[in-house]
Amino acid sequence: MQRKILTYLCCLMMLFAGVSVFAKKKGPPSPPLQNQPIPPGLPITGDLSYLFIAGVAFGVYAIKKKFTIYD
Repeated sequence: MQRKILTYLCCLMMLFAGVSVFAKKKGPPSPPLQNQPIPPGLPITGDLSYLFIAGVAFGVYAIKKKFTIYD
């Protein structure tokens, strides 16, 4: 059981490492295009991080509930 948890933890850490590599900026941002309408869409802001944290918390809760042993 301990090995399974360690495997999940290693997979999660590799996921975070992969995301952090692609999240880095490569250079200065390009200037905005003139006279171009802004396409509608969902802006990616800090609210997305709250959703991610809630998902991780729920995953930990589900794993903890699954491995809880009742007497």
